Amino acid sequence: MPVYKAPVEDVMFLLNDVFPIERYNNLPGFADATPDTVEAILAEGAKLCEEVFAPLNRVGDEEGCVRHPDGTVTTPKGFKAAYEAFTSGGWMGLSAPEEYGGQGLPTTLNSVMQEFLSSANLALGMYPGLTQGAIAALVVHGSDAIKKTYLPKMVEGTWTGTMNLTESHCGTDLGLLKTKAVPNGDGSYAITGTKIFISAGEHHMAENIVHLVLARIEGAPAGTKGISLFVVPKFIVKEDGSPGEHNGVSCGSIEHKMGIHGNATCVMNYDGAKGWLIGQENRGLNAMFVMMNEARLAVGIQGLAQSEVAYQNAVAYAKDRLQGRSLTGAKFPDKPADPIIVHPDVRRTLLSVKAFNEAARALVIWTALKSDVAHRSSDEAERQSADDHMGLLTPVVKGVLTDLGFDNAVRAQQMFGGHGYIEEWGMSQFVRDARITMIYEGANGIQAMDLVGRKLGKDGGRAIMSFFNEVGAFCQENAADESMKPFVAPLQQGLGHLQQATMWFMQNAMAKPDNAGAGATDYMHLFGLVAMGYMWAKMAKAANARKAQGNGVAQKMDAKLLTGRFFMERMMPETATRLAAISTGADATMAMPIEMF
Repeated sequence: MPVYKAPVEDVMFLLNDVFPIERYNNLPGFADATPDTVEAILAEGAKLCEEVFAPLNRVGDEEGCVRHPDGTVTTPKGFKAAYEAFTSGGWMGLSAPEEYGGQGLPTTLNSVMQEFLSSANLALGMYPGLTQGAIAALVVHGSDAIKKTYLPKMVEGTWTGTMNLTESHCGTDLGLLKTKAVPNGDGSYAITGTKIFISAGEHHMAENIVHLVLARIEGAPAGTKGISLFVVPKFIVKEDGSPGEHNGVSCGSIEHKMGIHGNATCVMNYDGAKGWLIGQENRGLNAMFVMMNEARLAVGIQGLAQSEVAYQNAVAYAKDRLQGRSLTGAKFPDKPADPIIVHPDVRRTLLSVKAFNEAARALVIWTALKSDVAHRSSDEAERQSADDHMGLLTPVVKGVLTDLGFDNAVRAQQMFGGHGYIEEWGMSQFVRDARITMIYEGANGIQAMDLVGRKLGKDGGRAIMSFFNEVGAFCQENAADESMKPFVAPLQQGLGHLQQATMWFMQNAMAKPDNAGAGATDYMHLFGLVAMGYMWAKMAKAANARKAQGNGVAQKMDAKLLTGRFFMERMMPETATRLAAISTGADATMAMPIEMF
């Protein structure tokens, strides 16, 4: 059975040395998040994930969810007890506002816990993850009455939440949705329509499920400008706050999926179900985007999480599996063969995954801290800068981390040879589960187009120029440091490639938009490489400082530096390839007539 150990020590290096969390003590919720407290919280979270969630991962994959004739759904054996262990520990409300029963701690800690949960059991971790996204949307856009009715129960985890966007005919193009809302005359609406691919849409782990549903009020404008958002509970809430009669919402079926079998991905039918408007009429997408952006960052974390757990198992196997001898002579002459980790290509594969994991984790934490600043700072300029960062980096985190997370699950599976293709070793599940992360919450091609088409030019390019300036300033400040040259020189080169690609779009995409479309995915990955390269440069600087302090950490810091050097030497050069592809434009891509495909 696969194993998992939460990378608490790696996270603490990031929070203590790379992005010192104590620098944020001026923000609400951070004063209580001292390094010792954070480490204690994460250690407890790691224990829950390793001992309760992880052992159920294969169980969930094998058993899946079951829909019964009455429309109810049961989750795999042990899921309900594990979910109750999660909620009883207060984990649902870790970063939720205290006024609704949450602990008000930094969102950054919740992002770390999302990684641990998703590595341990992606399908099970989605139930609380979606609820936390729904909480975020209601906190920002819900009326006082809606907040009072739903948030306390959702924050404690007694009730869960979902997001209902997609319909069979429209997918990402939500302007085509047909679900309708008719005023009932009492402040509520009758919601009618069918939604598909609804994760955690029906289950038996909570006493109520709170659906956030996009629908069009009768007479509303066509397209995205006529979409509203509604809260539609499974059970209508009585005046005393308890669940009452069953609403007109039901699970029509459970999707038969490639992976995440332990999550109830449902077709949801709304038959005149009672719903209440969230925010303003025809401004539903604006409200739902709070949850969607939360979800996109969370899905990026899922990509990292599957890469991490797959890597851990691949390393354990590579150290144990005996096959062949080292090219430079036997390294374990007392054994019939050397473990495969002595072979250069095995090391290349494993280091590629390890280098990604550590840089991606740093990128997630950097972005999560920016989210905390954007939502908690009293300084308008700080909030704006952090919000710029979030807008720019969200498609990169979602798209790059899930693309490479899946690739890395496949790489880790490859380390097992034929055993990786056999279900009992568990590597197949990581590959299958990781695949969905590239698709849901906006397929990665959509993320790339969002980055190139909307985020680069937003506010006159303010966000991308800020990124260029920050990375450029770091390179300049550290250029004379001999120990940093293996990191600064490749980073400068990669930054130059990203700047050239950005300028190419400015010069060639306005007159011919297909140039942007054809190069968007390459640009997103070029951006991701530079962002992760910047993370490695910052980690290298922190590792050098830790080594200078002594304290017996030299070997661990040397491991950081060697991994970072591998990234810079073997992975960062891909920026040149991405730039070359972008610069060819769209001619070859768009020249072939449709009938010739």
